[in-house]
Amino acid sequence: MRRRLWILLLPLGLLLLSGGLLGTYFETNDDLAILSMVRGASTAGPQTDLYLYFHGYAALWSRLYATWPLVPWYGITLYGLLYVATVLVGAVVNQLLRPYLRPGPRVAVLVGLFGLAWLEHGFWFNYSRVPLLLAGAALLYTATRYRQWGWRILVPGLLLAAAAAGIRPGGALLGLLAATPAAWWLAGRPALGVLGGQLLVVGALALVAGRGETTAAYRHFDSQVALFNDYRLSTAPPARHLADSTDRLALAAARRWMYSDSSLTNEAFFGRVMQVRPADYLRHTAPAKLARTLLALGRDYFPLLLLLGLSALAVGRIRPAGQQQFWVVQVGFGALLLGLGTLLKLPPRGALPLLDFWGLANLVFVMRHGLLPRWPLTGAVRLAGLALLVAAAAYAYKTGHRTQVLARERAANQQQRHQLLAAARGHAVLVTDGLADTYKSASPFALQPWLTGPPRLLVLNGWTTYSPAQPQLLMALTGTRAFGPALARLARRPDVAWMLTPATAGLLNARLAAVVPGCRLVPMADPVAPASAIRLYIASCTAL
Repeated sequence: MRRRLWILLLPLGLLLLSGGLLGTYFETNDDLAILSMVRGASTAGPQTDLYLYFHGYAALWSRLYATWPLVPWYGITLYGLLYVATVLVGAVVNQLLRPYLRPGPRVAVLVGLFGLAWLEHGFWFNYSRVPLLLAGAALLYTATRYRQWGWRILVPGLLLAAAAAGIRPGGALLGLLAATPAAWWLAGRPALGVLGGQLLVVGALALVAGRGETTAAYRHFDSQVALFNDYRLSTAPPARHLADSTDRLALAAARRWMYSDSSLTNEAFFGRVMQVRPADYLRHTAPAKLARTLLALGRDYFPLLLLLGLSALAVGRIRPAGQQQFWVVQVGFGALLLGLGTLLKLPPRGALPLLDFWGLANLVFVMRHGLLPRWPLTGAVRLAGLALLVAAAAYAYKTGHRTQVLARERAANQQQRHQLLAAARGHAVLVTDGLADTYKSASPFALQPWLTGPPRLLVLNGWTTYSPAQPQLLMALTGTRAFGPALARLARRPDVAWMLTPATAGLLNARLAAVVPGCRLVPMADPVAPASAIRLYIASCTAL
């Protein structure tokens, strides 16, 4: 009983300690953008269906926030699942270390691995980390205990895989695939049966959740936007080379992530203007992305890369049986990481989970084949240990510095957000392209920013602008789903605050001129926040 208790308490203590010492920060603005939809701040009402992710979670959160609005249900839920993943991985590693280390040294190793390979998940948080980690951890834990417990462990494993897939099916699938080498070396053939069952659960949930014309259209358009804005796989010619003024306006909007106006930025626009040019991509974009990926991996995760290198060195020196599988796994993980970074993108929220499962697979192989150093330690082993200590110290310094940077960024964003919302106070609607940028580095457990602002937010930039919820919001605010007429009707209302950057205001004025000649947005004298270009604009419609 005590043995089971400490494997539950150690991850909890480490997560609480890291949160208390370092804080908790959102890696991107995605989490608060999602939460603003779930709470109905940037939609016509609380969104119970987010179409592509959080299947089931959104409906649950909407009810919980309606009953207890000040409780951070989003953070509690996702950090709870992160804790579950931490416990499962910790239990697997603890079982692996038990034959070699006494309890004290074993705890020290677990704490060290947490600091080098897991700490970032908690303090620099993003929702997409959770399905990767939870699905992979569920596979590892279930596979290692399937022979002993059978269906009694298989069913909870399937439920955890479903919980991961409910957040994002693609993330859960990637987590299962990344954990497969470690699961195979830990459990052998039973791991394949467990993997097959969990893949079926993830695939079934993805198929069920992906049904419907609205979801299919949303997913397809999302992929078009990602190819252009995120991955740079599709490109557009310079605006001056486009003969159609409407396409020039649409391209300017797309480059600013402004996709609310489906009469401009639509499937037909992408078909006309955007093209995938493989030769240009391979010649120019791919080398630059590959270089950035290599630099980011080396800069951010050098202790893990050192561990991977040392394990490969041990295998290459001793050449145990089955080493061919080991080298196939090394090539596979390397190709996956570099391929994602070169063809798509590899942010920290995706890189570290993959590196974790790569490192765990190597650890399993090294320990199962008896490749750990033995006493007395050789000079090479002592040198490797010293290199790890230096890398750990450097990583600790780097983490401390990152915490300071994130704290300053949070303070600046909070100040700008407060100034923006204060300037909009007293209005029923805030139309802006500046609020979402201030969500980055916010705390998952803090009071949400829009609770002190206007009742409704119309966000003009970001992936939420092409969500099916956006036209629903326009209908609720103006009685029409079309962005151009809705813009004109909002311009007539005195209870609308326009907080915009000059570039976005110019695009809106161009759209207004096409709908209501003589109607335009006029800037006030000074920026709302001194550190930004956001200004308060007043709608002037002389032709009305």
